[in-house]
Amino acid sequence: MDLKDKVAIVTGGSRGIGKKTVELFSALGAHVYFTYNSRRDEAAEIAEKTGSVAIQCDQKDKDCILNIVDSTFDKKKRIDILVNNAGITDDQFFAIADITQWYKVLEVNLNGTIYWSKSVCKPMILSGGGAIVNVASVSGLVGIPGQTNYSTSKGAILAFTRSLAAELASKNVRVNSVVPGFIETDMTEKMPRDIKKQNLGKIALKRFGKPEEVAKVIAFLASDDSSYITGQKIVVDGGLTATTIF
Repeated sequence: MDLKDKVAIVTGGSRGIGKKTVELFSALGAHVYFTYNSRRDEAAEIAEKTGSVAIQCDQKDKDCILNIVDSTFDKKKRIDILVNNAGITDDQFFAIADITQWYKVLEVNLNGTIYWSKSVCKPMILSGGGAIVNVASVSGLVGIPGQTNYSTSKGAILAFTRSLAAELASKNVRVNSVVPGFIETDMTEKMPRDIKKQNLGKIALKRFGKPEEVAKVIAFLASDDSSYITGQKIVVDGGLTATTIF
Protein backbone atom coordinates (compact mmCIF):
# COMPACT_ATOMS: atom_id res chain seq x y z
CA MET A 1 0.00 0.00 0.00
CA ASP A 2 1.30 3.43 -0.94
CA LEU A 3 -0.17 6.65 0.41
CA LYS A 4 2.78 8.86 -0.51
CA ASP A 5 1.79 12.54 -0.60
CA LYS A 6 -1.90 11.74 -0.12
CA VAL A 7 -3.71 14.26 2.08
CA ALA A 8 -5.73 12.48 4.75
CA ILE A 9 -8.07 13.53 7.53
CA VAL A 10 -8.62 11.01 10.35
CA THR A 11 -11.21 11.74 13.03
CA GLY A 12 -10.66 10.51 16.57
CA GLY A 13 -6.95 9.95 16.03
CA SER A 14 -5.64 10.19 19.59
CA ARG A 15 -6.30 6.62 20.68
CA GLY A 16 -7.25 3.10 19.63
CA ILE A 17 -7.97 2.42 15.98
CA GLY A 18 -7.65 6.09 15.08
CA LYS A 19 -4.18 6.37 16.62
CA LYS A 20 -2.91 3.30 14.77
CA THR A 21 -4.43 4.65 11.55
CA VAL A 22 -2.60 7.96 11.95
CA GLU A 23 0.66 6.13 12.62
CA LEU A 24 0.25 3.79 9.65
CA PHE A 25 -0.86 6.50 7.22
CA SER A 26 2.13 8.62 8.22
CA ALA A 27 4.49 5.67 7.77
CA LEU A 28 3.03 5.11 4.30
CA GLY A 29 3.84 8.68 3.28
CA ALA A 30 0.54 10.50 3.73
CA HIS A 31 0.13 14.06 5.02
CA VAL A 32 -2.16 13.37 7.97
CA TYR A 33 -4.44 15.75 9.82
CA PHE A 34 -6.27 14.16 12.73
CA THR A 35 -8.81 15.32 15.27
CA TYR A 36 -9.18 14.71 18.96
CA ASN A 37 -11.73 15.86 21.50
CA SER A 38 -10.15 16.01 24.95
CA ARG A 39 -6.84 14.10 24.89
CA ARG A 40 -4.59 17.05 24.11
CA ASP A 41 -1.36 15.60 25.52
CA GLU A 42 -1.80 12.24 23.79
CA ALA A 43 -2.63 13.98 20.50
CA ALA A 44 0.43 16.23 20.74
CA GLU A 45 2.66 13.21 21.38
CA ILE A 46 1.28 11.36 18.34
CA ALA A 47 1.67 14.44 16.15
CA GLU A 48 5.30 14.89 17.21
CA LYS A 49 6.07 11.21 16.70
CA THR A 50 4.47 10.92 13.25
CA GLY A 51 4.83 14.39 11.78
CA SER A 52 1.05 14.66 11.52
CA VAL A 53 -1.13 17.59 12.58
CA ALA A 54 -3.46 17.32 15.58
CA ILE A 55 -6.58 19.49 15.68
CA GLN A 56 -9.10 19.71 18.52
CA CYS A 57 -12.67 19.35 17.26
CA ASP A 58 -16.00 18.28 18.67
CA GLN A 59 -17.87 15.88 16.37
CA LYS A 60 -21.06 17.87 17.03
CA ASP A 61 -19.54 21.17 15.89
CA LYS A 62 -20.41 21.56 12.21
CA ASP A 63 -18.55 24.88 11.90
CA CYS A 64 -15.35 23.40 13.31
CA ILE A 65 -15.56 20.47 10.90
CA LEU A 66 -16.09 22.73 7.90
CA ASN A 67 -13.24 25.02 8.96
CA ILE A 68 -10.82 22.11 9.24
CA VAL A 69 -11.75 20.79 5.81
CA ASP A 70 -11.58 24.24 4.19
CA SER A 71 -8.23 25.14 5.80
CA THR A 72 -6.73 21.77 4.87
CA PHE A 73 -7.86 22.15 1.27
CA ASP A 74 -6.60 25.74 1.11
CA LYS A 75 -3.20 24.67 2.44
CA LYS A 76 -2.66 21.42 0.53
CA LYS A 77 -4.87 22.15 -2.53
CA ARG A 78 -6.41 18.69 -2.27
CA ILE A 79 -8.04 16.18 0.10
CA ASP A 80 -7.63 12.54 -0.87
CA ILE A 81 -8.79 10.55 2.15
CA LEU A 82 -11.29 10.88 4.97
CA VAL A 83 -11.45 8.30 7.74
CA ASN A 84 -14.57 8.68 9.89
CA ASN A 85 -13.37 6.93 13.02
CA ALA A 86 -14.45 9.09 15.98
CA GLY A 87 -17.22 7.56 18.06
CA ILE A 88 -18.55 6.97 21.55
CA THR A 89 -20.63 4.44 23.47
CA ASP A 90 -23.15 5.11 26.22
CA ASP A 91 -24.63 1.69 26.90
CA GLN A 92 -27.94 1.22 28.67
CA PHE A 93 -31.00 -0.96 28.24
CA PHE A 94 -33.46 0.83 25.99
CA ALA A 95 -36.45 0.56 28.34
CA ILE A 96 -34.72 2.55 31.08
CA ALA A 97 -32.34 4.71 29.05
CA ASP A 98 -32.67 8.48 29.03
CA ILE A 99 -33.50 9.66 25.52
CA THR A 100 -30.63 12.16 25.75
CA GLN A 101 -28.27 9.16 25.66
CA TRP A 102 -29.71 8.34 22.25
CA TYR A 103 -29.24 11.85 20.93
CA LYS A 104 -25.66 12.05 22.21
CA VAL A 105 -24.51 8.78 20.64
CA LEU A 106 -26.28 9.37 17.33
CA GLU A 107 -25.06 12.97 17.12
CA VAL A 108 -21.41 11.98 17.60
CA ASN A 109 -21.31 8.68 15.71
CA LEU A 110 -23.80 9.13 12.88
CA ASN A 111 -24.22 12.86 12.42
CA GLY A 112 -20.50 13.46 12.89
CA THR A 113 -19.82 11.02 10.05
CA ILE A 114 -22.41 12.82 7.92
CA TYR A 115 -20.98 16.30 8.69
CA TRP A 116 -17.44 15.28 7.78
CA SER A 117 -18.48 13.41 4.63
CA LYS A 118 -20.63 16.30 3.45
CA SER A 119 -17.75 18.73 4.02
CA VAL A 120 -15.19 16.75 1.98
CA CYS A 121 -17.39 15.95 -1.01
CA LYS A 122 -16.60 19.10 -3.00
CA PRO A 123 -12.86 19.19 -2.12
CA MET A 124 -12.49 15.54 -3.12
CA ILE A 125 -14.29 16.08 -6.40
CA LEU A 126 -12.06 19.10 -7.11
CA SER A 127 -9.06 16.91 -6.27
CA GLY A 128 -10.07 14.46 -8.98
CA GLY A 129 -11.35 11.80 -6.62
CA GLY A 130 -10.77 10.32 -3.21
CA ALA A 131 -11.65 7.70 -0.66
CA ILE A 132 -13.93 7.87 2.38
CA VAL A 133 -13.63 5.08 4.92
CA ASN A 134 -16.29 4.87 7.62
CA VAL A 135 -15.57 2.89 10.77
CA ALA A 136 -18.75 1.05 11.71
CA SER A 137 -19.10 -1.91 14.12
CA VAL A 138 -20.45 -5.45 14.31
CA SER A 139 -23.05 -3.84 16.58
CA GLY A 140 -24.53 -2.48 13.36
CA LEU A 141 -24.87 -6.01 11.97
CA VAL A 142 -26.19 -7.99 14.93
CA GLY A 143 -28.26 -7.26 18.01
CA ILE A 144 -26.24 -6.66 21.18
CA PRO A 145 -28.23 -6.04 24.37
CA GLY A 146 -27.64 -2.64 25.92
CA GLN A 147 -26.34 -1.09 22.70
CA THR A 148 -29.49 -0.08 20.87
CA ASN A 149 -28.24 3.50 20.53
CA TYR A 150 -24.75 2.47 19.40
CA SER A 151 -26.10 -0.26 17.10
CA THR A 152 -28.52 2.18 15.50
CA SER A 153 -25.74 4.68 14.81
CA LYS A 154 -23.42 2.07 13.31
CA GLY A 155 -26.14 0.35 11.29
CA ALA A 156 -27.10 3.70 9.83
CA ILE A 157 -23.47 4.36 8.90
CA LEU A 158 -23.47 1.15 6.85
CA ALA A 159 -26.59 2.26 4.96
CA PHE A 160 -25.14 5.75 4.53
CA THR A 161 -21.95 4.24 3.09
CA ARG A 162 -23.80 2.28 0.41
CA SER A 163 -25.91 5.20 -0.77
CA LEU A 164 -23.10 7.75 -0.72
CA ALA A 165 -20.90 5.35 -2.69
CA ALA A 166 -23.55 5.12 -5.38
CA GLU A 167 -23.85 8.90 -5.55
CA LEU A 168 -20.12 9.68 -5.70
CA ALA A 169 -18.87 6.85 -7.91
CA SER A 170 -19.14 8.93 -11.08
CA LYS A 171 -16.88 11.53 -9.45
CA ASN A 172 -14.18 8.94 -8.67
CA VAL A 173 -14.84 9.13 -4.94
CA ARG A 174 -15.03 5.71 -3.31
CA VAL A 175 -16.89 5.12 -0.03
CA ASN A 176 -16.47 1.98 2.05
CA SER A 177 -16.88 0.78 5.62
CA VAL A 178 -14.69 -1.18 7.99
CA VAL A 179 -16.65 -3.18 10.55
CA PRO A 180 -14.55 -4.05 13.61
CA GLY A 181 -15.56 -6.63 16.17
CA PHE A 182 -14.11 -6.71 19.68
CA ILE A 183 -10.82 -4.80 19.46
CA GLU A 184 -8.34 -4.05 22.25
CA THR A 185 -9.29 -0.40 22.82
CA ASP A 186 -10.44 1.79 25.71
CA MET A 187 -14.02 0.74 24.96
CA THR A 188 -13.38 -2.97 25.46
CA GLU A 189 -11.06 -2.26 28.40
CA LYS A 190 -14.08 -0.96 30.32
CA MET A 191 -15.97 -4.25 29.89
CA PRO A 192 -16.55 -6.32 33.04
CA ARG A 193 -14.30 -9.37 33.15
CA ASP A 194 -17.16 -11.87 32.89
CA ILE A 195 -18.57 -10.11 29.82
CA LYS A 196 -15.13 -10.12 28.21
CA LYS A 197 -14.79 -13.85 28.83
CA GLN A 198 -18.26 -14.50 27.44
CA ASN A 199 -17.56 -12.53 24.25
CA LEU A 200 -14.13 -14.08 23.80
CA GLY A 201 -15.77 -17.48 23.62
CA LYS A 202 -17.85 -16.37 20.64
CA ILE A 203 -14.86 -15.36 18.51
CA ALA A 204 -13.59 -18.01 16.11
CA LEU A 205 -9.97 -16.90 16.48
CA LYS A 206 -10.36 -16.87 20.29
CA ARG A 207 -8.85 -13.44 20.84
CA PHE A 208 -9.73 -9.79 20.63
CA GLY A 209 -8.34 -7.94 17.63
CA LYS A 210 -5.60 -5.34 17.74
CA PRO A 211 -6.17 -1.74 16.59
CA GLU A 212 -3.37 -2.03 14.03
CA GLU A 213 -5.16 -4.96 12.38
CA VAL A 214 -8.12 -2.70 11.69
CA ALA A 215 -5.86 0.18 10.64
CA LYS A 216 -4.31 -1.99 7.93
CA VAL A 217 -7.74 -2.64 6.40
CA ILE A 218 -8.53 1.07 6.56
CA ALA A 219 -5.25 1.83 4.78
CA PHE A 220 -6.07 -0.72 2.08
CA LEU A 221 -9.47 0.87 1.43
CA ALA A 222 -7.91 4.33 1.42
CA SER A 223 -5.19 3.34 -1.05
CA ASP A 224 -5.28 2.84 -4.81
CA ASP A 225 -4.87 -0.91 -4.17
CA SER A 226 -8.65 -0.97 -3.62
CA SER A 227 -9.45 1.15 -6.68
CA TYR A 228 -12.31 -1.15 -7.79
CA ILE A 229 -14.00 -1.38 -4.39
CA THR A 230 -16.79 0.96 -3.34
CA GLY A 231 -20.03 0.71 -1.37
CA GLN A 232 -18.72 -2.28 0.56
CA LYS A 233 -18.17 -3.30 4.16
CA ILE A 234 -15.20 -5.33 5.32
CA VAL A 235 -15.77 -7.10 8.62
CA VAL A 236 -12.71 -7.39 10.87
CA ASP A 237 -13.99 -9.46 13.78
CA GLY A 238 -11.96 -12.67 14.01
CA GLY A 239 -14.94 -14.68 12.81
CA LEU A 240 -17.36 -13.40 15.45
CA THR A 241 -20.32 -12.77 13.16
CA ALA A 242 -19.52 -15.81 11.00
CA THR A 243 -20.00 -18.26 13.85
CA THR A 244 -22.21 -16.57 16.45
CA ILE A 245 -25.94 -16.28 16.98
CA PHE A 246 -26.62 -13.39 19.36
